[in-house]
Amino acid sequence: MFFVLLSPLESVVFSLVTIPARVISGALLYIKEDFKTVDRETWLQEMIVSMAVAGAIVGAAIGGWANDKFGRRSAILMADFLFLIGAIIMAVAPNPSLIVVGRVFVGLGVGMASMTAPLYISEASPAKIRGALVSTNGFLITGGQFVSYLINLAFTDVKGTWRWMLGIAGVPALLQFILMFTLPESPRWLYRKGREEEAKAIMRRIYSAEDVEHEIRALKDSVESEIFEEGSSEKINITKLCKTKTVRRGLIAGVGLQVFQQFVGINTVMYYSPTIFQLAGFASNRTAILLSLVTAGLNAFGSIISIYLIDRTGRKKLLIISLFGVIVSLGLLTGVFYEVTTHAPAISSLETQRFNNVTCPDYNSSLKAQTWDCMTCLKASSPSCGFCSSPSGKEHPGACWVSNDSVKDLCHNENRLWYTRGCPSNFGWFALLGLGLYIIFFSPGMGTVPWIVNSEIYPLRFRGICGGIAATANWISNLIVAQSFLSLTEAIGTSWTFLMFGVISVIALLFVVVCVPETKGMPMEEIEKMLEGRSLHFKFWKKRSQPVEKGNQTA
Repeated sequence: MFFVLLSPLESVVFSLVTIPARVISGALLYIKEDFKTVDRETWLQEMIVSMAVAGAIVGAAIGGWANDKFGRRSAILMADFLFLIGAIIMAVAPNPSLIVVGRVFVGLGVGMASMTAPLYISEASPAKIRGALVSTNGFLITGGQFVSYLINLAFTDVKGTWRWMLGIAGVPALLQFILMFTLPESPRWLYRKGREEEAKAIMRRIYSAEDVEHEIRALKDSVESEIFEEGSSEKINITKLCKTKTVRRGLIAGVGLQVFQQFVGINTVMYYSPTIFQLAGFASNRTAILLSLVTAGLNAFGSIISIYLIDRTGRKKLLIISLFGVIVSLGLLTGVFYEVTTHAPAISSLETQRFNNVTCPDYNSSLKAQTWDCMTCLKASSPSCGFCSSPSGKEHPGACWVSNDSVKDLCHNENRLWYTRGCPSNFGWFALLGLGLYIIFFSPGMGTVPWIVNSEIYPLRFRGICGGIAATANWISNLIVAQSFLSLTEAIGTSWTFLMFGVISVIALLFVVVCVPETKGMPMEEIEKMLEGRSLHFKFWKKRSQPVEKGNQTA
């Protein structure tokens, strides 16, 4: 019964980590329709998206303390409770401020779950299936992203769209909360707390009769060795980390990879992909969400490719191939959005002034109204204006009208498309191609390898603190990107924003070539010696000598 529940639990846990973070991407389109302040204020849209990330940073820190104080199972139950509260707050929120509060609660739960779940699963499962359970994390996370877009799509035509989207994401937390009461605490944690009989009873549930006594002795020896080492080792601090050559060089590679993972722009795609598709000229919310489902599916597919390639191709080569593809994809997206913005449909004076009471005021007062196009119309701000496409075709000159619900309905009643984010374009489908290529190349390499390298590159006694530093750097970088993307698109334009990510990707590629060692198939001791011996790692293609097996040794 234990294993029947443990595997579904893992799926629920990692859905819990990803669904709330990603479901906001589609919900945001409808939140903007219900709250005009959100539609007008870009910073508020970014706040709604990014506060879950900010909460996750705090949640991960609290999670470490809760794990040690109350146990793994209790920490997961706390995460479920926080997440459920957050989902309820968002679903009933009467204003944007409470949506932000709900996102913070969700983030706290996500942060606690993301660092507790792998620990619990690895400690509460037998060694022979532990690898299989833990190694599927990447696929389950990307699978959770795919499910989040399915949730978005399912509620696009339901009254109260975004409330259902955000509220229904609380179901995995409730399911997990119930399931957790049927599962035991981590036997390792119980043993460390002196509750040996409880730990042994759980071990007897996990292991077969012929293995259980051996596993109990191994657990006892492991915990006692751990406690002895903690008591005898000197205190580790940042100064000591920086003074230790192997650790310093490992941190440069590990933290650098985690920072670049975010700054090449992945979470602009995952948090804002429906918005990006609207910027590319897809007016319908439903169409934008449906296209985002394609990118999420490709992300899950990429994580499967990574499982196959990681130990065949190697970490560094996979990173380099990944970044080459990311650079090409971002170049394509830069070109697409340049074409979208520079070849926008013109504004027809006849169409615009057909209804004087809805004509965009900035258009009426402009001395250069004859030069206006769709992009000029969308930049009008007193008040905000939208573009109603021509009845003869969306690429033909259309009307620039005041942006509100009644005008939107007027446009739709004439079987015309209404645009407030991006402009109609024949190049929109190339945006789907660019995002698809980006995901296919990013997911197997930059999506998974930074986490693998960080699990291998540090000496054992420094691994916990160094891994924590690298993970924190990842979360903070994630927050910066999530909080700034829409502001950047408004300030410098979408094409320049993607070009900026492309330049960062080139820097990331140079960083990988110079600073990241190849660790495929290397024992921990050999990795440590390699970092001790050199700080630069150009010749990653040079084949290392393989250890000679005893049976093949010559006299």
